[in-house]
Amino acid sequence: MREFLLSVGYDRWILPALLVIPLIGAVLVLLGGRQAEGEDEVVSGAARRSSMLATIVFAIEFVVSAGLWWAFDPAVSGWQQRFDMAWIPSWGARFTIGLDGIALMMVLLTTLIMLLASIGSWTSVRQKTSSYYALLLVLTTGMLGVFMALDLFLFYVMWEMMLVPMYFIIGIWGGERRIYASLKFFIYTMIGSLLMLVGIIYLGLAARNTVTFVPDFSYDAIMATVQLTPTAALWIFGAFFLAFAVKVPMFPFHTWLPDAHVEAPTAGSVVLAAIMLKLGTFGFLRLAVPLFPTAAMNPTVRGIVLALAVVGIVYGALVSLVQPDFKKLVAYSSVSHLGFVMLGIFALTVQSVQGALMVMISHGISTGALFFLIGMIYERRHTRMIDAYGGIARTVPLFSTVLVLVSFSSIGVPGTNGFIGEFLVLLGSYRSYPVLAVIATTSVIIAAAYLLWAVQRILFNPLDKPENEHIPDINRRELLLLAPLLAGIVWLGVYPAPVLRRMQPAAEQFVRIVETRAAMPTASAEGVR
Repeated sequence: MREFLLSVGYDRWILPALLVIPLIGAVLVLLGGRQAEGEDEVVSGAARRSSMLATIVFAIEFVVSAGLWWAFDPAVSGWQQRFDMAWIPSWGARFTIGLDGIALMMVLLTTLIMLLASIGSWTSVRQKTSSYYALLLVLTTGMLGVFMALDLFLFYVMWEMMLVPMYFIIGIWGGERRIYASLKFFIYTMIGSLLMLVGIIYLGLAARNTVTFVPDFSYDAIMATVQLTPTAALWIFGAFFLAFAVKVPMFPFHTWLPDAHVEAPTAGSVVLAAIMLKLGTFGFLRLAVPLFPTAAMNPTVRGIVLALAVVGIVYGALVSLVQPDFKKLVAYSSVSHLGFVMLGIFALTVQSVQGALMVMISHGISTGALFFLIGMIYERRHTRMIDAYGGIARTVPLFSTVLVLVSFSSIGVPGTNGFIGEFLVLLGSYRSYPVLAVIATTSVIIAAAYLLWAVQRILFNPLDKPENEHIPDINRRELLLLAPLLAGIVWLGVYPAPVLRRMQPAAEQFVRIVETRAAMPTASAEGVR
């Protein structure tokens, strides 16, 4: 398969194609979604055309991206499928994109989740459908661009590009407090982003051509040539840290997340949890830690980050335990799960970093599935309150079976995807920080308490409310929507080796680069790719 893909030049055109296809699709959806004057959009052909056309574009995007699984060579260390062209020469910005094992898995997760999000919106979004799907498509380009970017200026453009569509998705198609939630999301993210922009400009100027004085924002050039004093490294790391910590979100920068999740439409919550939160942890892996290892691995800074990660793990689990709203419960659980990722990254062992990457993937699958399930039951009962249900396993057995399996995955039951990542993080971090690893382990018990208790109250309590006696079970479309996520839960739980094999060289290289560069803070940084 790999030989065939290479014979058609797949490695040369695939990455720019993945960025362009959604943009072309967004234009087509906007043009094709025009409805006749006075036509009711809920039942209009224009609305159906928009949803179907967008889903076709997302399906094409996923199918085209799937070839990366075979085209990517796990034995090769460094960037693959690299594409480079001039973009803004006077600014020193180039359109440079490429993949390593980390970015590969994030790209594949993104194209899958966006296809499922499109299908999941068919019944939940009935107004302004063409604009909605166009924003989803633009959002896809922005997120993929962040994962692929090998130019810091391009990284920032893509980072901001994804902010605007999600702001409108929450603010237009969200719940009652959607304006408040969208503004909070926008302000939090924008403040961190502006500080990161200052750091990017500083690095670009530090790497500038000594003859033409044109800045150079190339990731490789900055890694190879820029030497920072410890003070400068600490300040710029702080700027990048704030931008990425808000996006993760780390405790105490997490307060925008519950509001955004609760008020966002179902697909918006899925995309936020499954992909957008991973952009923050990816930022630490790609930029913040490798670019500023002396600052990131400073014992004080590292201790603070690890402490915040563990506090977030336990805090997110405890707060989830008392949530009456099922959607908010899952939102706070994300704070806990992403804390495991930060613990794995800053523990800086190959096992912990691979575990962090597995948690990123597994959380995207499991939490995405949970938000889909919450959206499905909400469409039937129009409430997310846990106490409004009770005993519905008798009326919706298929829904109940899926919810139990996904819940097992989220709490990390062995044999599911959630177990692999958390086990590797705890195993890898225990070698360096045994006390923090033990504290983090307690959250696994709390996670079982909050999620299984919620499942019991929703599914297995007495069926004592008449409105719950005739809830329709999930239909074939919804089951088809959930099937890839359920398959991922079982596959990654039983046989994660293919995924780990593709990520291992990148994880090993990340640890090696950070340890080497942190050990020689005043020496010239070595080229890493």
